[in-house]
Amino acid sequence: MNHSCDPARRRLLKTSLAAGAFAAGGFLSIDALAQGKTRINMQLGWIPSVNQVGEVVAKRLGFYEQEGIEFAIQPGGPNIDGVAIVASGRYEVGQVSSSPSVMLAVSQGLPIKCFAVGAQKHPFTFFSLAKNPVRKPADLVGKKVGIPSTAGILLRALLAKNKIAEKDVTVVTVGSDMAPLLTGQVDVVTGWLTSTTALKALGPDRIDLTLWDGGVQLYALPYYATTKTIETQPKVLEAFVRATSRGWQHAKANRDQAVDLLVKEYPNLKREDERAAIDVMLEYALGGAAQTQGWGTMDPAVWQSQITTYAELGQFTARTPKVDDVIWLGALKSTVEARVKA
Repeated sequence: MNHSCDPARRRLLKTSLAAGAFAAGGFLSIDALAQGKTRINMQLGWIPSVNQVGEVVAKRLGFYEQEGIEFAIQPGGPNIDGVAIVASGRYEVGQVSSSPSVMLAVSQGLPIKCFAVGAQKHPFTFFSLAKNPVRKPADLVGKKVGIPSTAGILLRALLAKNKIAEKDVTVVTVGSDMAPLLTGQVDVVTGWLTSTTALKALGPDRIDLTLWDGGVQLYALPYYATTKTIETQPKVLEAFVRATSRGWQHAKANRDQAVDLLVKEYPNLKREDERAAIDVMLEYALGGAAQTQGWGTMDPAVWQSQITTYAELGQFTARTPKVDDVIWLGALKSTVEARVKA
């Protein structure tokens, strides 16, 4: 199972819970070394997976080293809460699973901004079976939807966006297991499309309705930094973006090698599972807007749409942030020639 995509395995701050954001991804610690290199430790909120394949490739093929960066990935665990750690000042840069975590943290006054996104569209999806399909949001009416408690806000957002009354859908709290759909306990289960191993159980007749296609356009795997790091070390962030982009581009062109490098780095991963997952993950990392604007790109209009949706759902208890409070485009603009692959 790809636990980095498993919402039931994550712990969250209250702000992240409100986001349904499936908690902490990873964090990068920027630390200058005596020989002039910059050390960046990327600590994950959970165990490494195909979500990190671009970084693993960039590390093992020397892309970070060529940018003057000494890079290491630090695996996390169930007791690591990235928003809390970054908010405490322990790390300057991080990655969370879902973009609302960044918006909600900023709304609470935390000094962070997103500077790139790892997935152009959020992989969160509503899964059903062909015998009782949910192909569009309206099909949810009268259905039992199995969803982790932390992701309830995502269902609420989908219903609100499509003007469906919450009372018209029965919510059943479940974990990450797909079994409730197969046993008929629910008509719909939820999860990430990148969790290819878990989805095998649903078979070839699975019907997918993505959150994005349902009108709620969130980003996944956003990278963020403290405003202090952005102000004082923008060149380091630019170097990190360049090297990471190269890693993802190389992984796309050399998928078998990329999975080999990933499994060499993390021998506990099953090559067969990760080889299936990388094809899906690359669609999210380098598809959509990234095809023309390069890895990591993000659209302020998409962020504004997210902020508006969450404001309408009453998720910002302190203040509603502006887009400029939430994102910094400097590293993307400075690295566009290095990132864009025609």
